[in-house]
Formats: sequence, structure tokens, C-alpha cells
Amino acid sequence: MTRTDRPAPLSPDPEVLGVALVVPRQGPAGIFGPACELCARLAADEVNAAGGVLGRELRLVTVDGGAPPRQVAAEVEHLVAAGIVHGVTGWHISSVRQAVAPRIARHVPYVYTALYEGGEDSEGVYLTSETPDGQLRPAMRLLAAERRVRRWYVVGNDYIWPRRTARAAHAYARESGGRICGESYLPLGTDDFAAALARIERQAAEAVLMLLVGSDAVRFNRAFAAAGLDRQCLRLSTLMDENMLLASGADATRGLSATAGFFGALATADTLDFHGRYAARFGPDAPAPSALGESCYEGVLLLAALITRAGSWAVPAIEGAVGDVAWEGARGLLRLNGRHARQRIYLAEADGLDFAVTADLDGWSGPPERP
Repeated sequence: MTRTDRPAPLSPDPEVLGVALVVPRQGPAGIFGPACELCARLAADEVNAAGGVLGRELRLVTVDGGAPPRQVAAEVEHLVAAGIVHGVTGWHISSVRQAVAPRIARHVPYVYTALYEGGEDSEGVYLTSETPDGQLRPAMRLLAAERRVRRWYVVGNDYIWPRRTARAAHAYARESGGRICGESYLPLGTDDFAAALARIERQAAEAVLMLLVGSDAVRFNRAFAAAGLDRQCLRLSTLMDENMLLASGADATRGLSATAGFFGALATADTLDFHGRYAARFGPDAPAPSALGESCYEGVLLLAALITRAGSWAVPAIEGAVGDVAWEGARGLLRLNGRHARQRIYLAEADGLDFAVTADLDGWSGPPERP
């Protein structure tokens, strides 16, 4: 067991800078949890090998972000109030972020690493991942231009991220001469997609926009293929990683595309180096780091960079220094634009149990000409 693997301290330690790592250990998003924890641990190890943060050892305190949002928020608030943690990061759904942020964001920095619906601008909250305007909009535009997709159907979980993203998708579809022809929203943890699949077929949808979390998306992929809809309808997801492909099975991924700022198949020097360090640290049988795990690696690095640059974990000090902060991770050198990361977004197509990156979406971000 390494120093960053140790259980949470029960009281403040003047030699430790505690970081609450909020990642799911249960529920539909629990499929992401192991990769998120390992990637965050790798980042903490690397920060500590370089001297830590403000002369302190960075120590992770894991919080189950798959628990009910109020429960997660209460646990994180306790850790902050007790002086056990001096910052918060991790991948968790927007309902959890909305519960956590009001309780702690003005007291300690909060680096949120999950893709989300956009619009978060709370003091002390810094965001590293994708939003619909930079991620979904260019992907829908490209599929309209190259695959002639005009009729979209939305299948999402029933909470803020899918519903607000779908609201934006209506505008993005119209920009390309298309429309959303139907929507289905299902509870987290659902396993019955029969009604949604029937509506997709009845509406003659040409593509499904999947806004499902984790194992819900896995079960939908299987049901979609079993119904034969993969022979006539594409799927686009903004939340699909290599671990979900593996769980779905090769027979359930035909016609499935995903858009994200990171894929394991990106063969850049930074990505290859990251994979090498991850494999050396955790072995070849560790879960694929994927975009979600990699986001937690970046979250730890950005949190360390924010505190180091400001010379303090006090939010006012960080707010004053945030414009000068940069960090280098598996996607190369990144900077903040306001409180959001500036980043490139890619489109990838499933090839069995892996992704093949097919497009850099940077050139597809503006409004298209009508066909």
C-alpha cells in the first residue's frame, strides 16, 4: 500500500493536504468508479513524487459519489468543516454536483471533471470536461453532413444533465435541417427499454442520441441490438467509454459513435505516455482508464495546480490566480477559459469492443449551412 492508498485520516494532519475524491462506487455510474479511483491515485502519486502541494503530501479521501446526492453533500461538507480535506474533485453526475457545490465551493476549491449540461459558474467551481455546445453540437452537425441524419430520437435518464442537453439538441438538430422526433426519459437504474425502442421504430428515427449513464447505457445497447434497430438506426453518445463497450459486448456496438475530449485510441505522445505510466502502476488487468478515469487524473492535477499557483487553498486567492493556471496531463497542456477547460473534442466509432477515432470536431463547431 502506497501513501496515497491509505484510508482517510480521522483528523486534520498539518503535513497532509487532503482531497475529497467523489466518484461512484454504486448505481449505474459505478461501472466508472474503479478507473476513476486508479487514475486519481496515479495523479496523486505523481504530485507527491514531485514534492507534494505547498510542502504537504496530497492524500485522497474517497467519497462514494453514487450515493444519494444529499448524503454525498453531507459527507463532503463534514470533511471540509473538519479540516480533513482542502479541496474536492472527481467524476459524479450533475445532481450530486448541484448538492455539493452550495455547501463547500466558497470554502475550498472544487474541480468537477464530468461532462455536464453547461452553465455552472459558481465561485470556487472549476470544470475540466465537455459541455453540449463544444461536444454534442459539432458531432450532430458532422453526422447530418456525412451520414444525412435528419430525424433524431433522445433516450436519456430522467435528471438535469439529459434533459438540459436534450433541450440544446433541439436547436442543434434544427441548425442542420433536422429535428428531434421523440424523447424518452427513464429513471436511473432502469432495465426496461421496450417502450422507448418501440417509439424509436415507430418514429422512423435515423439516429438515437443516448444520454444514459453507465450500466443503463450498457443495457440499452444490448436491447437496441436485440431489437434489430442497429441495422437501421445510428446511435450517438456523449457518455460512452471503453469499459462500457466491453460490458455491452461486440454484438451490441454496431453503428454506435461517441464524442469526448479523450479516447484511449488517441495515439498522441501524451496519451501513449499516460497509458504507459498507468499500466506500469496498476498492471495490464486494470480497468481501461477511459475518458472518465482520465478526467479524474486531470482533476487532481488541476486542483494541485490551482492551490500551488495561489499559494493557498482559500477560494478568494485561487479566484485571483485562476487566469494563470495551466496543467499537463494525458491530453497535453491545458488551460482554463474562465472556470472551464479549453480543449479539443473528438468523434469516435465503435469497432467491436474498442473505439476508432474518426474526426477532430474542432472544425465542426460553427453553425452549418442548411442543406
